[in-house]
Amino acid sequence: MHLNLFQRTRSHTSVSVQARLRAVFLPVAVPVALLLPLVGGNAFAFDFNSVAKQAKALAAKSYSKPESNLPKEISNLDYEQYKDIRFRPEKFTWRNQKLPFELAFFHEGYSFDQPVKINEINGQSVREIRFDPEDFDYGGNKLDTNKLRSLGFAGFRVHYPLNTPKYKDEALSFLGASYFRALGKDQGYGLSARGLAIDTGLSSGEEFPRFTEFWIERPKAGDKELTIYALLNSRRVTGAYRFVLKPGVDTVVDVKAQLYLRENVSKLGLAPLTSMYLHGDNQRPAGEDYRPEVHDSDGLSVASGTGEWIWRPLVNPKRLLVTSYALSNPSGFGLMQRDRNFADYQDLDARYEKRPSAWVQPKGNWGSGRVELVQLPTPDETNDNVVAFWVPENAPKVGQPFNLEYTLSWQKDADKRPPLSWVTQTRRGFGFQKKNDDNSIGLVVDFEGPVFKKLSDKVQPEGVVSADDNGKVLETKVVRNDVTGGWRMTVRVRRNEDNKPVELRGFLRGGSTTLSETWSYILPPN
Repeated sequence: MHLNLFQRTRSHTSVSVQARLRAVFLPVAVPVALLLPLVGGNAFAFDFNSVAKQAKALAAKSYSKPESNLPKEISNLDYEQYKDIRFRPEKFTWRNQKLPFELAFFHEGYSFDQPVKINEINGQSVREIRFDPEDFDYGGNKLDTNKLRSLGFAGFRVHYPLNTPKYKDEALSFLGASYFRALGKDQGYGLSARGLAIDTGLSSGEEFPRFTEFWIERPKAGDKELTIYALLNSRRVTGAYRFVLKPGVDTVVDVKAQLYLRENVSKLGLAPLTSMYLHGDNQRPAGEDYRPEVHDSDGLSVASGTGEWIWRPLVNPKRLLVTSYALSNPSGFGLMQRDRNFADYQDLDARYEKRPSAWVQPKGNWGSGRVELVQLPTPDETNDNVVAFWVPENAPKVGQPFNLEYTLSWQKDADKRPPLSWVTQTRRGFGFQKKNDDNSIGLVVDFEGPVFKKLSDKVQPEGVVSADDNGKVLETKVVRNDVTGGWRMTVRVRRNEDNKPVELRGFLRGGSTTLSETWSYILPPN
């Protein structure tokens, strides 16, 4: 799996929201009429179809692997030195025009060793935004900028007044392969999204498509949306993308894609989300750590489309762990951060309680397939080790367009949750007891939600828990949690074979009525 260290940094110094940028353009704008074919004597305005035509044409050609263009002056910089390179504050695109959005750009360097072409769409013209080393502050690095003029941008970020009208915060960034991240109000960067995931978790190795070119529509005064187009390319897949950014309390990105396969793909991961889980409620830290929890996400949530909601707490396994949920036309899925109190983390720097959840809501019918969760071991929080995505049952055919649309919401205070009740925490272990002679494992699951406020005093919820063939449920109890107003389910289970995982599934039921989402837990092999 890709270890995107720049995106995993805790301080995010190199994506400082205090930088400002004015882009340097080509001296002559190129009219769209010169770039696109004429129909009836009129030129098309640049739109999604313009990128889709490029993706289709690119797929018909043999793939050419791009080479690094970094001079040694940049390639020899370590991570901290690279972070010291920043855009100059006065250089933000559109800042002088006082438009609602502004752009800033990332310098090539470190693991970002291939340039990304970035264009501005302004009415009927498209012009390239040109890289100029004089627009960067290189900090303590002593570099000859004349040797850097052949470089390009590694990516870009979008600024918008999320938290106050007096200041434009970072709202969206694209950097590295097909990775991008967004923020809503009072949020801090955490998990990432990707344009596409190919063969993630397979022994054959993962292929990383990358966005090679972007086109960004110049906004008008008063606009609350920004449209971005992107061209994706890799050895086996090309694609056209449109992202419509809608910043707010929950920032929303509407995604439209058209993919073309050059050759068959073993596993095509659509709408992928990438996150980090080190330890949390259900898994103690491997060493001494004063922080109770360290993670960007603590669980995978799946809305099946049939009314069932599934919650799978994340783990940091000892070896690769791949699980999935077979569904037809899912309502949505996401990697969520449900623990929202500072006391859950106690980290004054990382502020994990502010990191967003990301929820994927399909547009149209996605048909049959599966939501797959890939979890890898990580020794620390600098590595993304969790990926979730949709795998269609019927893979796209080579050379034929495959269309996909979905909404991606970056949430905090109004995370997507089931309507009845949900799991707030899963804890592993036993409280005070005299003996545990049966080699069992104890789990404590707390549920909260509006359904319990309407529950009659005469109804005693019961826990319905089952295990796969490698586990046996020995005991299940449900008690009222007077502190939260919810209910606590305790489970005692025994594993048959230590070297195999155990799948557990449970929910609360009152009489014949389901009261909660489904708690779906996996005990990794010992």
